[in-house]
Formats: sequence, C-alpha cells, structure tokens
Amino acid sequence: MPTLYLDADACPVKDEAYRVAGRYAVRTVVVANAHLRVPAGPLVELVVRPGFGAADDHIAEVAAPGDVVVTADIPLAARALAKGARVLDPRGREITNDDIGAALGMRELMEELRARGEATGGPPPLAAKDRSRFLSKLDEVLVAVKRAAGQRGS
Repeated sequence: MPTLYLDADACPVKDEAYRVAGRYAVRTVVVANAHLRVPAGPLVELVVRPGFGAADDHIAEVAAPGDVVVTADIPLAARALAKGARVLDPRGREITNDDIGAALGMRELMEELRARGEATGGPPPLAAKDRSRFLSKLDEVLVAVKRAAGQRGS
C-alpha cells in the first residue's frame, strides 16, 4: 500500500492532502520539526524529527517506490525521486526525473543571486487555483500508485 509523506513544516496544503488521502484510505505520514495537530485516526501518523534537515532526512530514508512525497524542497524531491517515490509540490506540479536537474539548477542560481543581494523574496502566495490543481493532481497520482500496486481505490 502506498504511503503519502508530507514535508509538513511549511506545507500549505496539509488539509487538502488529508482529504484526498482519506478518500482513498492511504496512510499519511506527517513529518515535521515540531509537534503539529494532525487528524485523529489510524491512517495519519505524526513523526517529529527536531533539528535542521532532520525531517527531510527521515522522508528521504523511508520513502519507497510507490510512495508519494509532498514537498516544496527541491533537494528533498531529488532524494525522494532517487528512492522511486513520486513527488508533488504544494502547487500541484509533479516533479519528475526529467525535470529535477533543471529545478536543482534553478534553485542553485536563485541562492547565488540572493547571496549577492540581486534577488529577494520567494514564490508568490498560494492561490485558490494552486490548491485546486494540487487536489486534482494528488487525486490523480494516488489513483495511479494504488492501481500500480494492484489495489482498488475507494
């Protein structure tokens, strides 16, 4: 059975992920640096890994083929892809092996520009259309991984 991993510390779509995962009875592991409130139930688990990068390291260690990782962290996305997991960002974009190299390169470039003071800020705030795209894409990916695992969706 696939597992949905949420890189939860800065994840703006946790509620949407809980809703979709619940619809398909998919185990959801919420990984954070500190305690968070998560829905009660046998399919949702909170894993707390304090310390810089510890939550990402945990997800990268346990993710497996057929799992789904939700993260905006490009290095974590690369590590999850290397383990065979599927990766979605909070805006509903699937990150694949075909585009992870470009994403890592862009991240490095932006870090360099920020270090020189030439670029500041981050991505724009999450819009309603981003949440909708995330819901749709997570639904699509969970159906696909459950089908690939030989399981029926609810």
